[in-house]
Parts: sequence; structure tokens; C-alpha cells
Amino acid sequence: MHFSKTKHSKFNESGQLSAFYFFACVWGTFILVSENYVSDPTILWRAYPHNLMTFQMKFFYISQLAYWFHAFPELYFQKTKKEDIPRQLVYIGLYLFHIAGAYLLNLNHLGLVLLVLHYFVEFLFHISRLFYFSDEKYQKGFSLWAVLFVLGRLLTLILSVLTVGFGLARAENQKLDFSTGNFNVLAVRIAVLASICITQAFMMWKFINFQLRRWREHSTFQAPPVRKKPTVTKGRSSRKGTENGVNGTVTSNGADSPRNRKDKSS
Repeated sequence: MHFSKTKHSKFNESGQLSAFYFFACVWGTFILVSENYVSDPTILWRAYPHNLMTFQMKFFYISQLAYWFHAFPELYFQKTKKEDIPRQLVYIGLYLFHIAGAYLLNLNHLGLVLLVLHYFVEFLFHISRLFYFSDEKYQKGFSLWAVLFVLGRLLTLILSVLTVGFGLARAENQKLDFSTGNFNVLAVRIAVLASICITQAFMMWKFINFQLRRWREHSTFQAPPVRKKPTVTKGRSSRKGTENGVNGTVTSNGADSPRNRKDKSS
């Protein structure tokens, strides 16, 4: 496959991120199943603060933070274009902000569920883009990703509101205590929900722009070329032009032929 520099950069990005998302999604799912998060959803807010973590849970969060921190120097080593650096910085910063926030605020149960959900959708997007680069006719993966992307945003909002807005709001201990890691106060809950809602709205806005751009490109590619109708002149001049040549130009078989000169002299 012979790619341009832009496509080659996107191909490398999707290849790396699809491997990372797949590994992190499988690892996070294994933790969810082993600690009975799926069978008992109330564990997301019950017995908060969740400051006591198992080894694999803590190692998972440290690995996530390490990966996204290492993405900063990687921009230099991969020689990322200057116009792409702001997008990458926002992309990396959002991951670090939310992962570190869930870890420091002891919301690691909710953070793990949301990360696995988000990573699965992102893995589907990047693996679809890899197939698209190998064959541009492949579009089914993007269609499935579009549906799951919207469902992922809705599930993220539902789980966040259910955990922070209802579960933690009804907890008995609602005092700020740094020694025990309890941040279950109204201001923190509002800040957590606001950050999640703003991020989901930002992602939906980017998603809508992406779909509109793809729709314009598809409609432009499918539009048939406009053919110009030949102009036809009326009257005697058109018949004379037909006799004399193409488009009214005089040829050697037309008015200057010997036969025409003979008729004129007679």
C-alpha cells in the first residue's frame, strides 16, 4: 500500500491505538468480571470512598496514566505536524484529566466502567479505519461505530448521573475528609458531573462535524458530472456553416472550390 504522508500518519496512529484500546478493554473487562461489577451495579457507589484497591485495579490505573503521559514526548519523536499538535494535546489532556480525576477522587469503580465502555468504541473506530485504508469501499465498520458511539455517550451520562447524582447523593457520609479520601460533597459532585457532561457534549459535536464532512464528501463523489449542451445557431448562417465546415469555418471543400467559382463566372 502506497500512502501519502497524511494517510501514513493516520495509519500508524490507528495501528498503535487499536492495539492499546484492545489490550486495555480486555484487561478492564477482566477486572470488572473478577470483582463482580457486572452482577452488582450498586458497587459503583456503595461503600464510598473506594480508597482500598486491589493490585490489578491500581496497576491498571497506573498503566493508563503512564501511557497517556508518554504520549507527550511521542509527539516529538513521531515528528507530528504542527497543525496536528493542538488536536493531539487536547486529546491526550482529556484522557489524563479524567483518569487522574477518577483515581484521586476515589471514583475508580465508575472510572473503570466508563473507560472500558469508551475504549471499546474507540477500538472499533480505529480498526474500521485500518480496514478502510486497505480498501476504501469498506464502510460498514464506520456505520456500526456511529451507532455505538451515540449509545456509548448515552450510557456514560446515565451511569454518571446514576452514580454521582443519585447513589453518592444519598450516602450517609457527605463530609469532606482528606485523611480518609472522602470527597462526597455537593461541590465535588457538581464538578464531576459538569466535567463529564461537557466532555460528552464536546465529543458529540466533533462526531456530528465528522459525519457531516463524510456526507458532503460522499455526495460530491456520487454527483454525476454536468455536461454542456451544444449551442445550435438558427437560420441561413447555420446551414451555410454546415456546408463550409465545422462550426462555420471555411474549408478547401467549401466556397473556394473550383466548382463554386465556375458557377459564379457563368
